[in-house]
Amino acid sequence: MFSEIIAKELGLKQSNTAKAIELLDEGNTIPFIARYRKEATGEMDENQLRELADRLTYLRNLTQRKEEVQRTIEEQGKWSAELASALNKAKTLAEVEDIYLPYRPKRKTRASQARERGLEPLARIIRAQEIRQGTPEEVAASYVNPEKEVPDAKAALQGALDIIAEEVAEEADIRRWIREFTFRKGVLQSKAADGSVSTAYDMYYDYHEPVAKIPPHRVLAINRGEREKVLKVKIEVEGEAVSRFLENRILSRPSIFSGLLKDTLQDSYKRLLAPAMERELRSEMTEKAEEQAMKVFQANLKNLLMQPPIGRSRVLSIDPGFRTGCKWAALSETGSLAEVGVIYPHEPQKKWDDAKRSIRDVVKKYGIELIAIGNGTASRETEALVAETIRDMELPVQFIIVSEAGASVYSASPLAGEEFPQFDLSLRSAVSIGRRLQDPLAELVKIEPKALGVGQYQHDMNQKRLEETLGAVVESCVNTVGVDLNTASPSLLRYVAGVSPQVAKNIVAYREEKGAFRKRAELKKVSRLGPQAFQQCAGFVRIPDGDNPLENTPVHPESYDGAVTLLKALGFVPADIKGPRHSELKAALSKVDTATMSQVTGLGIPTLKDIIEALMKPGRDPREDLPKPRFSSDILSIENLKEGMILQGTVRNVVDFGAFVDIGVKHDGLVHISQLADKFIRHPMEVVAVGDIVTVAVLSVDRQRERVGLTMKGVPQQA
Repeated sequence: MFSEIIAKELGLKQSNTAKAIELLDEGNTIPFIARYRKEATGEMDENQLRELADRLTYLRNLTQRKEEVQRTIEEQGKWSAELASALNKAKTLAEVEDIYLPYRPKRKTRASQARERGLEPLARIIRAQEIRQGTPEEVAASYVNPEKEVPDAKAALQGALDIIAEEVAEEADIRRWIREFTFRKGVLQSKAADGSVSTAYDMYYDYHEPVAKIPPHRVLAINRGEREKVLKVKIEVEGEAVSRFLENRILSRPSIFSGLLKDTLQDSYKRLLAPAMERELRSEMTEKAEEQAMKVFQANLKNLLMQPPIGRSRVLSIDPGFRTGCKWAALSETGSLAEVGVIYPHEPQKKWDDAKRSIRDVVKKYGIELIAIGNGTASRETEALVAETIRDMELPVQFIIVSEAGASVYSASPLAGEEFPQFDLSLRSAVSIGRRLQDPLAELVKIEPKALGVGQYQHDMNQKRLEETLGAVVESCVNTVGVDLNTASPSLLRYVAGVSPQVAKNIVAYREEKGAFRKRAELKKVSRLGPQAFQQCAGFVRIPDGDNPLENTPVHPESYDGAVTLLKALGFVPADIKGPRHSELKAALSKVDTATMSQVTGLGIPTLKDIIEALMKPGRDPREDLPKPRFSSDILSIENLKEGMILQGTVRNVVDFGAFVDIGVKHDGLVHISQLADKFIRHPMEVVAVGDIVTVAVLSVDRQRERVGLTMKGVPQQA
């Protein structure tokens, strides 16, 4: 049943969807299914599989909730064929809750008190609207009962009308109409709260925008302002249209109760329906805004993690600071720590020349090729120091400003304590800054994703959902790149499909005790790494110097026989994958008829194509195709900027309203969405991504607030 619904919604084949659900239910991971079960799923990619999995979870929760609601109503003895039909047709949890609302156990309300006082029969008479003569008070007189706190006819009428007001507010069809009307016609208004002096929310002090059109980032900004008690927020709706709808729905004929019923409908809307719909709508708006923010965060995080490593270069990394000095770390080509130290070029010590000599000595001692400078406090002043040192001492190095977002989180973590127990926090940060330049993925996986500075309003979101979403991104990146089984840290290994944090530690412990892995099958000897985990992870780990060259490719061990058969059919052996005949092998592979070879090898065509690609580029890192980081040998300050100046920069963050670009001054410049392209775009991600090198023109410079406006419109971009 679910496979049919999901297939239709996502435009997939029902048979492939059913198989994907079966694979997920068997405990297979999404990276494994996407890479190694393409024949079964019709080559669904990870995004499709995650969307399918999310939708499957929702539909199963919906079914479970329907069963709970039915059981509860049946226990009350109120189940009916009409309710069964309505519940069966409900497609969302909101619709199910609307149906359940009249039967939900309630706290004490005006209506429940009126029922306790015996006024429900009077409510039935009033709502039937069949009495046309006399007065409402005369009808209500027989329900007066001082012992039940109904002293007079007026009190009896009020209690009966309270019952009707609650019933109207709980009718599923009425709630559905008002919810949709409020969404289509409602206007979100925000005003400054009494006594508010915050400047961060100036634009929202007298702000209004249609509910249906307000962009997600503004929803989150207004929510934060309200939470901080800086803003007062409400949704305004045209009341007359709602009144007409309710009267047409409830007033069936003229009666002596018509006037009272009209007033009751107004009361039902203003006291019960309007506040409930506002709460629901704002909750829904927030949920959608958070989902959009998470999608932006996901894309930014993926681009950040997939930035290309600089290769085997020796790096001097510097964590800038004033009073406490600039901590530095010299790193080998593989990221191992050679030496650490501290220089004091800035206030209050001002040992500028000593610092220059120290940098020169370290560069020469360790053959440093690149200098990485963290972008925190004293970054630009330290950049000036490094640029001057390179220039005055004619050092053959370049430098780069590296985002140190999350470095302090890492340095204070138990993991950093385990890695560098002998160092204080800032020295650990210096190591992290250098390593994230050498191999961004391997280092950044050690840091909580939301601390990496590439999101929007991430601290306002559902933290459990955010953690799950971002964890999936890290998992996807790690498995896309692959992991060197003999050098990867537990932090990196834990994101390999099928590997838990404890198993990751066990892999490293096994490696330290037994020596380097020679083949993937040795993983089966690792404690708590069973057959299922091996199947999931084996294709995503690499052994560059393994016994079999296939161990350094994405070819899964389950397909080794097929891969060997393919090689044999072409006149080659596994040793040729990285041997002198590799160029011949590539030429032969490029001419393979996959349909014929599929029958020869017994491999499905999608799997065969993947194996051919893997054999043509063994050990390939997919990040190699991406643009390398931009290095500098001189500096720029905000004082040097002039409108119209053309500069190159690196995209640091992309949000719904634009992109922040590092152009080499203290603060990133903003390219507003309206300045990103010469054509209309719906979202900045259509033209830029984190890590992109872009050419921009300076649009405006606010030196007092240190804000720089940039544009890419009419600015030619490098190919």
